[in-house]
Amino acid sequence: MPNSRTSMLLAIFVLSASTAVAQARLQSSDLLKLRSVSAVQLSPDGTRVAYTIENNDGNGRPYGQLWVMTLADAKTVRFGGDKESSGNPEWSPDGQLIAYRGRVGDRSGLVIARPDGTGARFLAEVSGTNNPLPTTGATLTWSPDGRRIAFISSVPGPETADATGDPIVITRYLYKPDAAEGMTRFNDNRRLHIFIADVASGRIEQLTDGTHYEHSIDWSPSGEEIAFVSNREPDEDQFFNYDLFTLRVADKSIRRLTSTENAEYRPRWSPDGKTIAYQATKRGLTDLETTMEDTHVWAINADGTNRRELGRGIDNRQGAPEWTSDGRALMFTVQERGNAGLYRLPLSCGAGTPTCPAERVVGERGSVGGFSTAKNVIAYTLATPSDQAELYVAGRKLTDLNAAVLGGKRLAEVESFTFISNDNKFEVEAFITKPAGATDAGKFPLIVNIHGGPHGQQGPAFNFKNQVYAARGWATLMVNFRGSTGYGQAFTDAVFADQNGNEGQDVLYGLSAAMRRYLWIDRDRLGVEGTSYGGQLSAWLITQVNVFKAAIPTAAIINLISYNYMTYYNQYEQMEWGIFPHQGTLMDTLLQRSAIRHVANAHTPTLLMHGENDNDVPIAEAEQFYIALRDVGTEAVMVRYPREGHGIRESKHVVDSIDRSIRWYEKHFPAAAPKS
Repeated sequence: MPNSRTSMLLAIFVLSASTAVAQARLQSSDLLKLRSVSAVQLSPDGTRVAYTIENNDGNGRPYGQLWVMTLADAKTVRFGGDKESSGNPEWSPDGQLIAYRGRVGDRSGLVIARPDGTGARFLAEVSGTNNPLPTTGATLTWSPDGRRIAFISSVPGPETADATGDPIVITRYLYKPDAAEGMTRFNDNRRLHIFIADVASGRIEQLTDGTHYEHSIDWSPSGEEIAFVSNREPDEDQFFNYDLFTLRVADKSIRRLTSTENAEYRPRWSPDGKTIAYQATKRGLTDLETTMEDTHVWAINADGTNRRELGRGIDNRQGAPEWTSDGRALMFTVQERGNAGLYRLPLSCGAGTPTCPAERVVGERGSVGGFSTAKNVIAYTLATPSDQAELYVAGRKLTDLNAAVLGGKRLAEVESFTFISNDNKFEVEAFITKPAGATDAGKFPLIVNIHGGPHGQQGPAFNFKNQVYAARGWATLMVNFRGSTGYGQAFTDAVFADQNGNEGQDVLYGLSAAMRRYLWIDRDRLGVEGTSYGGQLSAWLITQVNVFKAAIPTAAIINLISYNYMTYYNQYEQMEWGIFPHQGTLMDTLLQRSAIRHVANAHTPTLLMHGENDNDVPIAEAEQFYIALRDVGTEAVMVRYPREGHGIRESKHVVDSIDRSIRWYEKHFPAAAPKS
């Protein structure tokens, strides 16, 4: 027999080895240490860059902190105290000051400071609204002479008193708050207006008023006007239609630039003040939240003439444009095949050329987020397959925020493959995250992770939950089913009037294609999950097939009829199906395409997750499915997260949801078959 000393040493060795393995494996709690970069702004001379670092180590949701880096020596300074929120930086025209959202002492709001963080001075309190206002742009902008700052803040609307009284009296059609708010169930009815702060004196002046919302502002190079976006429809709660306007600062008069049926977003003046670039759609119905039609880059003369689509030669979804310093081109992101690249487009593309010769400036595998350009310098954020968004300047990675967390961890590879759809109409792309050591000699579980939208995309950029699964030896499959963005307008439109139809077949065909290609996938240990539309498809699929051992729909639409009348954005089904639910026989069709209608066929153990105050997909959707599944005799658990809206955002809630998902799959996956 071994002596006691030998046994003790052996036990210590085994414990140390297992601890080392655990430390080398990505775990859910690592999320609290991860950080990412957003809101990049170069100084006018291109020598410094202001950026926001998003942190997950707080008690609630992730919070941002403003940093400034000097590019010559990479020295950085943080604005504000430890775990103190700040962000939304805008440089003064001479680069001597930064305006941002932050705190000075016990006051928070609009603050200015020097680029080294000194001299911080509070200018104005700033309040917002929970009213649904999608795709908004800049909330503050400097006058060209640097003496004034225009900013967006809110004031009570005419319905505020009744809607917050006892009893609560509702008179607005759009009476619920936006998707992410998560704290209440009602619109605060506050209106966003344009204010100006005098930098020297601190005097505040309100420039607009009334019952409309003004936002997405940009000050003209002449200093005379401020461009903004507003919905001025007579029934703006029921018809979403942003248009472009300008506000004359001297007399507060408003000039309308566009009067279209489609939506315009995020205006930006050209350096010479002659042109305004912006995002826009062309169709007569654009939804508040998820847009079927790809936004493209447009331009219009400052006098409102010569409105033209600059990005028409790129058949993919385009982000908000920014001008190059010389005013000869625009830069913007483009979603393409699971990635998001950065493009440069000459203004001459609007001069009747048959195609626009766009230049891909950043085309690496992953997703470009925020970006900025000044003096021929380009700064941007890039999320790669191996890291969350980091800061890059001129193609060089300048931050490595997660080195301590991800260093030494073996991250899984993400591969793409394509297959032909069930109706032979489309080539569909899917991405598989392969667990370490996945070979044909073993068998590994696979989780189908379905994206939301439906007009969104998944790709190779770092996906924390997928990597945590991979660290446990589980693969994940992401299918960019028809309706996804990044594959052209026709592909995005292909889900029209066909929810819970062929796009669901795309997911199932993608799963079959993966199992044919990767023989190490264990067909007896398959799971399915997703959030929002991904949750909807997860719930739908388990009423149609029995291939999954466990399902985790999050924020899922279960009943398309009840959802339509309870969500905050009631144009969604009209946009996706072409008519209102009460028209024709659409109500019957919606019921047939709802998971609740077919719940008798659902026998997959289901873990439902939902935000308690989800005003996008109200929690009543999860409640219906939970009771229906229990009535059928199917195992079901419902997890309700307080202080959450659509999706799960508080960092500790995210960690909890990952841990619960792992336990749910472990409970319902059969034991792995012994190796031959």
